[in-house]
Amino acid sequence: MSERSASRAKAEPTPAEPLVGADRVLAILQELAARPAGASLDELARAVSSPKPTVHRALASLRRAGFANLLGAGHYVLGDEFLRLAFSNHEARPEHQRVQPILEALAEEFGETAHYAVLDGRTIIYRAKVDPAEGAVKLTSVIGGRNPAHCTAVGKLLLSYELDDADAVRDWIGDVALPAHTPRTRTTPEALAEDFLLSRKRGFSVEDEENEPGVACLAVPLFLGSPTRPTGAVSVSAIAYRTPLARLIDDVDRIKAIIARTQDIGHP
Repeated sequence: MSERSASRAKAEPTPAEPLVGADRVLAILQELAARPAGASLDELARAVSSPKPTVHRALASLRRAGFANLLGAGHYVLGDEFLRLAFSNHEARPEHQRVQPILEALAEEFGETAHYAVLDGRTIIYRAKVDPAEGAVKLTSVIGGRNPAHCTAVGKLLLSYELDDADAVRDWIGDVALPAHTPRTRTTPEALAEDFLLSRKRGFSVEDEENEPGVACLAVPLFLGSPTRPTGAVSVSAIAYRTPLARLIDDVDRIKAIIARTQDIGHP
C-alpha cells in the first residue's frame, strides 16, 4: 500500500484569488512539508505565486516560531519546533495510544506492515503504521499519507459501511473516473458494489494487488467509538510473495483475536 497518489490539501493561487496574509504563510508551510530536502526562496515564491520579498517576510515569521529553519544561503526546511509539536500531538492522541499496541502485535505476529487508516472522501489517511522488525522489503506508506479508497482494503471496507448498492457507489463516483493503479483495480460501480457486499458479509475486506503490484492486504474494522460504525480500519499489508493473500484470509480469525486481546489488555 504505497502512496501512489498521495494528495495534500495545498492552496493553489488563482488570478481571481491570490494568496494573502495567513493563507500565504500556510501555503509556504505546506510547501516546506512537501519538500524534505528543503527549498530556496525562488522555488517557494514560484510555488505560491507570490513576490520574493513577501515570501521572505512570511518565512521570517515561520522562523521566529520555529516552524522553518534556514540552512545555508537561502535554503529553507521545515522547522524542528513544528516537527516536535506534530509528533508530540500525534503520540498523545487517545486514538494513537489505543491503536499502536494493536499494530505492534500484528506486525510482530505476521512479519508484515500493520496500518490504521480512516476514510476521508475518496481517499484514506494513514493515522498509524508499524513496520516489521525484520524483512528487507518494506512499504513506503507514511503516517498522514493518503491513498485512493476504492483500491485499498481499508478504504473498501470503510466504504462498504457507507455505500449499500451500485446506485450509491455510482453517486459516490460522480463524474470523476476512478483511476486504475493496476490491471486488478476495480473502478466500475457494479464491481465495487459487489466487493462491498462481500466485505459486509465476511466482516473484512481484501486488496489483491489492486493498489500496487506485489502487495496484498486484509483489513478489519475497528470500533473505537460506536459499536456499529467503525472509526477506522486496521490492516495487515503484506509483500505478496512473502505472505500471500490466501494466507491472510486463512488467518483472519487470528487477526481479529489479536486485536480483541490487545484492546482488552490496554483498556480493561
